[in-house]
Amino acid sequence: MSEEDASRRRAALRALLRRPLLTVESDPEGVVLVRRYQAELREWLSRETGWRLQVDAETARLFKTAPTLDDGTHPARGKAGEPFGRRRYVVLCLALAVLERADAQTTLGRLAEEVLNAAAEPDLAFAFTLDSRAERSDLVAVVRLLLGWGVLRRVSGDEEYYLSATGDVLYDVRRTVLASLLTGARGPSTVTAEGFEERLAELTDEPVPDTDELRNRALRRGLTRRLLEDPVVYYDDLDGAGRAYLVSQRAAITRRIEEATGLVAEMRAEGVAMVDPDDELTDVRMPEQRTDGHVTLLVAEYLSGPEGAGPDGAGRDELVAFVRDAAVRHRSYWRKGVTEPGAAEELLDVALGKLAALRLVEVSPDRVRARPAIARYAVEEPTIREPRRTAT
Repeated sequence: MSEEDASRRRAALRALLRRPLLTVESDPEGVVLVRRYQAELREWLSRETGWRLQVDAETARLFKTAPTLDDGTHPARGKAGEPFGRRRYVVLCLALAVLERADAQTTLGRLAEEVLNAAAEPDLAFAFTLDSRAERSDLVAVVRLLLGWGVLRRVSGDEEYYLSATGDVLYDVRRTVLASLLTGARGPSTVTAEGFEERLAELTDEPVPDTDELRNRALRRGLTRRLLEDPVVYYDDLDGAGRAYLVSQRAAITRRIEEATGLVAEMRAEGVAMVDPDDELTDVRMPEQRTDGHVTLLVAEYLSGPEGAGPDGAGRDELVAFVRDAAVRHRSYWRKGVTEPGAAEELLDVALGKLAALRLVEVSPDRVRARPAIARYAVEEPTIREPRRTAT
């Protein structure tokens, strides 16, 4: 394969990693590249990750498997960047169920009525009425997420008309995209567990290997998934078998990832991170500009020092006081209202959310513990050197 072909195939894989569901509207060039190199991509993904790739004329779908089931640091987000809460996730699931039975076209008003009917089912009894603007905003946030995924295509109107009760919106329902959303290892109808965690585990459960060769392959795939998905893979977060395999095979695993994706391995005593020199394959960037980005960087610097060191880390009240003081010092550069009551708590929550998503901190209700990778944001004290004296 020529260097140009290798570069294009790398770009195709990066497009899938950046956005696992590509459509001709969201990324036409990406779809073309994936279609061109789909055979090579399928072979690499199957061998190294166990992920499945599905490609047709209008879409390319990478069916990824989450490395862990307890990571809530990368939620779906609304137009303004606000994370989805429980109500929005339930509305999303109801909307998808409704769209599965919908006609080729539907309106936002009709979708709202059918979601309300589904929410009122006796087995669900979900309190959702659309009487308030907040509830209508939740539905609109879900619809806009589906527009971004390509499940819906807007034909006419605007969601703001619906929010202000001045009009409706007409959509095409793209069934091929809708059918490709679920990524579980088995169909939901085959799950028999009762509790949420048990149902989720059963939905994503994969066969247990019964030979040494298959166990090693499963370890390699699982570690490659984590290196591709997680900002940092700490040895302490792995079980004994995974830790031993990564320590012994990290050079080979990271080399294959580097060749296929262009990511660069950063290996430290505490673990491994695959760094993107182009800063494209991430949904959380650091450092960032503007107020939230500056606050996050300042909190990272603070926690990378003695205040965040040790098993107990820093107290939440201590961090709130730090942010409040920083807001006073930087108020002329930050957005308005940062010194108002409660603003420091909100700024800190945003900063800690970003740091937790990047695996730089562990957050508990009243304390925050720094993790090893945060050391890259430490600020060293300047070294003052005595001037050289010359003989006279």
